[in-house]
Amino acid sequence: MNSTPTHKPRPMVDLMVSVILPSFILMKMSGEDKLGVSGGLVAALAFPLGWGVFELIKYKKFNFIALLGLVSVLLTGSIGLFELDNQWLAIKEAAIPALIGIGVWLSTFTRYPLVRALFFNASIMDVDTIKQKLEENHSTAQFERQLMKATYFIVASFAFSATMNYILAKWIVTSPAGTEAFNEELGQMTLYSYPMIAIPSMIMMMSIFYYLWRSIHKATGLKLEELLQKK
Repeated sequence: MNSTPTHKPRPMVDLMVSVILPSFILMKMSGEDKLGVSGGLVAALAFPLGWGVFELIKYKKFNFIALLGLVSVLLTGSIGLFELDNQWLAIKEAAIPALIGIGVWLSTFTRYPLVRALFFNASIMDVDTIKQKLEENHSTAQFERQLMKATYFIVASFAFSATMNYILAKWIVTSPAGTEAFNEELGQMTLYSYPMIAIPSMIMMMSIFYYLWRSIHKATGLKLEELLQKK
């Protein structure tokens, strides 16, 4: 019986296939003397779309964020190929992080807030030991408040991403969809979004998880190696 290959993160490959190559094609290969406007857009979109499908088929691991990426690619392609008003591009760029943020916020009204499901779960943390220490130190309520605060921080990070995506799209992509200039601006927007949006958002997320770890450490007195689930 064939086993599914183990998936190993390859951030440089992901960056090359999903960002650098598509951006290069949009900016340099969309002229009428090369691939043309539609051909350049289709070729650029084929890289992240094909890569996402390849990883899904090979590793058979459903990834909600990857699915959002595929939807984003298809929506961007539709705007360019059907020559829609580029106002829709700005709306699309803002809508995806906004919807994630709203989903995180709505999860606070359920029994399982998203932060608890992602971070404070038995597959990562030694939940039983942590709960025992929280009860012993009478700090369960305090920790729950800090967990909720971290959730709001995450919502704020997605709000930042949505706002910056909208501003960047409106600022850079000003040419009509279906033109060579539109494709070039789309490539520029994709490249600029990483240093201006993705990296700051990643730093925010790392800061939030550090805040969560510090909160658990202060509430329980446990060290990092004691907090993590034993393999």
